[in-house]
Amino acid sequence: MMDEPSGPVSRRRFLTASGAVGALALAGCTSNEGAGGSDGGGGEGGGDGNGSGSGNDSGNSSGSGELSGTIDIAGSSTVFPLATAMAERFQQEHPDVNINVQSTGSGGGFANHFCPGRTDFNNASRPIKEEEKAQCEQNDVTPVELQVATDALTVVVNNEADWIDCLTVEQLKQIWSAETKPQKWSDINSDWPDEDLELYGPSDASGTYDYFIGAVLGEEGPSHRQDYSATEQDRTIVQGVQGSKHAMGYLGFAYYSENKDAVKALGIDNQSGGGGCVKPSLETAKAGEYKPLSRPLFTYPAKQSLAEEHVAEFAKFWIENATSQEIVAQAVGYVPLDDSQQEEQMNKLQQAIDEAQG
Repeated sequence: MMDEPSGPVSRRRFLTASGAVGALALAGCTSNEGAGGSDGGGGEGGGDGNGSGSGNDSGNSSGSGELSGTIDIAGSSTVFPLATAMAERFQQEHPDVNINVQSTGSGGGFANHFCPGRTDFNNASRPIKEEEKAQCEQNDVTPVELQVATDALTVVVNNEADWIDCLTVEQLKQIWSAETKPQKWSDINSDWPDEDLELYGPSDASGTYDYFIGAVLGEEGPSHRQDYSATEQDRTIVQGVQGSKHAMGYLGFAYYSENKDAVKALGIDNQSGGGGCVKPSLETAKAGEYKPLSRPLFTYPAKQSLAEEHVAEFAKFWIENATSQEIVAQAVGYVPLDDSQQEEQMNKLQQAIDEAQG
């Protein structure tokens, strides 16, 4: 499903794989042949030069005398390509560590994988909820919150939608509210076409869905409309909007940035800020200008898993590289941490590791 790596890995490989299968055991390209067979990724690229087949011999080193073992990761589709990028690079250095990454949605990952104790990490595009913390606690799982990047949640329309380039937050709220639930573009603005709105977006298991509710609809505001095409595959959102002149969707910036020719990103006018229409970009998200749709992205290692050296070392590797322009911005499409953010996250992680291994 993915080619063998031969240097820096492009977003296209991560995002295409994510859209195609939604769950990736990093086989072949990341030396995870053994685990890949159970997640739809097995058999691809076997026999490469990066130690493939080590999943069948995870307890032994292959000449490096270093780390071995398995790491299981579930959660956010938005964080999925970043987790994949970090996992692949880590496995280039530690080929006897098998890393399985699944795209399940933030909530689905917490509820079905991480809090029941089935995975070592859960990726999330919004902070963990109190009820999820409680579920984790019931199973003696202690999540450690680590910010790994910043995203610019992106609203997209068809390239032929020449009547629109910008939306106010209030218009965005009107479109996606279960209370107003407009059916035609002209219901929002009389100058817009008298044509049916066709909407695409993430499912309610997604952290992107949860973040959109908090940022646009308001936690105490109207509920999110349900008469839209919901999916956990961001690629499906792009394809849906690309295929209909009157469609709209929203998704993480990395998926838009990989498909800039396929769909058009709308600017957002946060009227309360007085700044006018701001287009999503790494620059506007980093500068805090793209409001209210720029958001932090997280991974949550389980403190208990950090007692294992290979898990702790991967977590440290991720945070050490969270400032990387090459990986986070260029290869994936998110805003890297700055030095002070990295130091804060590393201190938090190191404390958790010390407690787990002490």
